Amino acid sequence: MRLLVLGGTGFVGGATVTEAVRRGWSVTVFNRGLHGMVPPGVHRLRGDRTAPDGLAALAGGEWDVVVDTWDGAPRAVRDAARTLAGAVAHYAYVSSGSVYAPPVPANVGEEASTVEARADATEGDYAQLKAGGELAATEVYGERALLVRAGLILGPGEDIGRLPWWLRRVSRGGDVLAPGPADLPVQYVDVRDLARWTLDRAVEGTGGAFNVISHPGHTTMGELLDSVVAVTGSDARLRWTDPEPILAAGVVPWNDLPIWVPRGHEFRWLQERGVQKAYAAGLTCRPVAETVADTWRWLTAVGSVPPRAGRPAREPVGLDPEREAALLAV
Repeated sequence: MRLLVLGGTGFVGGATVTEAVRRGWSVTVFNRGLHGMVPPGVHRLRGDRTAPDGLAALAGGEWDVVVDTWDGAPRAVRDAARTLAGAVAHYAYVSSGSVYAPPVPANVGEEASTVEARADATEGDYAQLKAGGELAATEVYGERALLVRAGLILGPGEDIGRLPWWLRRVSRGGDVLAPGPADLPVQYVDVRDLARWTLDRAVEGTGGAFNVISHPGHTTMGELLDSVVAVTGSDARLRWTDPEPILAAGVVPWNDLPIWVPRGHEFRWLQERGVQKAYAAGLTCRPVAETVADTWRWLTAVGSVPPRAGRPAREPVGLDPEREAALLAV
């Protein structure tokens, strides 16, 4: 198979390239060439898809599948899809569950409405950008466009730092504020499972939208943090704390305490999406202990969370130590 990855050096793009190389595919990546490395044997084309004639390096190429991880202006997805329409049979666009229009019900399925967006937009918030990217890919490729609505993505290479923050915090030891309840279900997808599923479906020519994330409760906060303690070998003591005092102190779920979204919170649906369609189409998700162990192994090797390739810097995630100490002292 001949794969083209638009991007290819970031978190999801890098995992997709690695999986394709493992399969023995012919792999080409297209990006500005400013960030990251690619495995030996991968062909690299350079260009800035936001610049005039920035897609020129793609001219004359032919591939079986393209995977696009772009989260900027939808117009760039539309332009790339138009450029590749005669050169690539199938277009897989890595989107996000954030595209659903609020209020989002629990167990939301792919048939639900998405936020208002345009395929030719040059700006917007994250949900609008991803929804616009979906429209752009579908406008050009129709039923040959695979829309991969990922959720929380964890695993080696994570460039936001949610699981790495927990690994670093627990590795320091001592009392750790563990946001309860311990049996709170957590829904996520390992980046390698996401990449494998995306390539499998793209090769089959599957189109349409899919919530590509584990079933709700694939793990729990308790199982996740117990795995973190075990893999780091830390003497950390998890101090399980009810949500009420944490929220009353102004702690922001998902950001201050990564991954955690308590029941009843307005964004709890992020951990409760319907996934029957993706599982019926072959999605399998590895145990959380494997994701945690492999992420720790990667993190200790690289030393720190890498910058997000080709994207604006994000606010760091994680709770300030002084705020954590204050809550533990209550």
